[in-house]
Amino acid sequence: MSFQFSRPGRPQIDRFLSSQAELRFTYESVGATENATALPSGYDCDQTRVRLGRGDDTFQSGCDALRAWTQFDLGWTAALPRDTPIETGRSVAVLAQGMGLWTLNAARIVYVVASQTHFGFAYGTLPGHVEMGEERFLIELDPATGDVWYDILAFSRPNHALAKLGYRFVRRLQRKFRQDSASRMQRAVAGNR
Repeated sequence: MSFQFSRPGRPQIDRFLSSQAELRFTYESVGATENATALPSGYDCDQTRVRLGRGDDTFQSGCDALRAWTQFDLGWTAALPRDTPIETGRSVAVLAQGMGLWTLNAARIVYVVASQTHFGFAYGTLPGHVEMGEERFLIELDPATGDVWYDILAFSRPNHALAKLGYRFVRRLQRKFRQDSASRMQRAVAGNR
């Protein structure tokens, strides 16, 4: 992870991701978010689920938004590079701002879900991340009702001394991210109807 007072540029992000490329995940339960009922103990587990609308067009818009990493386009967070393909093994730098500091956090896509009714992926933390754990982002089309849902499922715990010291603040940021991300996805899909 990297802490700084100014937003990092692309060369710094590329160097950061390159330094994480061969490193292992920082947690043992890699892929655990595939089964929401069997998340590992010893972590904070969180889920946020919001309705995006109805029908195939809404489902496709939600999938397109995930492919563009729109769920991170919040002003105070970003997933970089934005053109990172949603493919297992691809790494991304999650940029976040809080208390006047920018942090870069390294994550790698663990798995991808792609079917007629589900699209999404989970990424897991690498050593250059203030937390350890996994987060899944999923678009789901309910074939019975036609409703389309955006679902975030995560388990995490601190992986850096500052995250441990500021645990309550970190948990507030995580909650804010889930709420802001859900709202951003609703706006993105509504704008494409």
